[in-house]
Amino acid sequence: MAAQDTSVSFASGETTGESIVRTVRSHRDGAIVVTDATPFHPIDHTWPDQPGDAGTIASGDESADVVEAVMVAESEDGALFVGAEIPVKRGVEGWAWQVGHRLSAADAPDWLRSGVEVSLRADAERRAALSRGHTACHLASLALDLAVADLWCKDPGTDALGNPDFEGRANQTSRIHEGGAVDEYRLGKSLRRAGFDTAEFASSLTEREQRINAQLAAWVATGAPSRIVTEGPTIVDMRRWECELPEGTASIPCGGTHVHALSEFAAISVALDLSDPQLLVMTTVATLAN
Repeated sequence: MAAQDTSVSFASGETTGESIVRTVRSHRDGAIVVTDATPFHPIDHTWPDQPGDAGTIASGDESADVVEAVMVAESEDGALFVGAEIPVKRGVEGWAWQVGHRLSAADAPDWLRSGVEVSLRADAERRAALSRGHTACHLASLALDLAVADLWCKDPGTDALGNPDFEGRANQTSRIHEGGAVDEYRLGKSLRRAGFDTAEFASSLTEREQRINAQLAAWVATGAPSRIVTEGPTIVDMRRWECELPEGTASIPCGGTHVHALSEFAAISVALDLSDPQLLVMTTVATLAN
């Protein structure tokens, strides 16, 4: 059977589903189970900001724990590559892109084999917490861009709200966790050459943090709708996060999961750390509404 891209339903908020096992492979880091369709969100091997879903896969009275969902690429000859092992870019002809459900043991149990009908269940609480973290991360980045907009003397390009794109220019890592995120921004020579006043930023760090938090409080108070827009049903189809803020609809390419509305937050706040003058660390905390 020709390899196919996995159909996914996590973008609409699904955490459960039924499918057919397509492939089961032993792997040193935990056996990989690929199904035709899945509600599991996988960690992206190229930009691993949001962890993959965990949960269970079951058939009849049998079940196995899924440690984490991961990206898998299958070549025309049936070779399977997992996560960082993947040797090609998305869209290369002859390759199928799939979601792998990683188990804890190197070998899958005997009942879990190709052709078996299975029920898939992602941990809904963990997903919801990661979704809050991811939405809060995007909002914090947009608020950061706005808070430092006056520090540019050249045009760095614009973000999803039309403000100077500090995020796009300086961000080097982003890590989503349950209820928050940690982002790192490089403040080196290349950013100064691009026209950003790092000295003024450092001297006004507390004021910038206050601006960000005031903006986040204002956005949370709107309870604005938040959603994922997809261009197709498979794991490789483009997805975007959109949020209808007072300044306009923010639309950002994003493969992660998100809340349905900002009313799900009691608050979002950030702390800025410039202990290393070359590296800004922004820690974002999202508090769940009662």
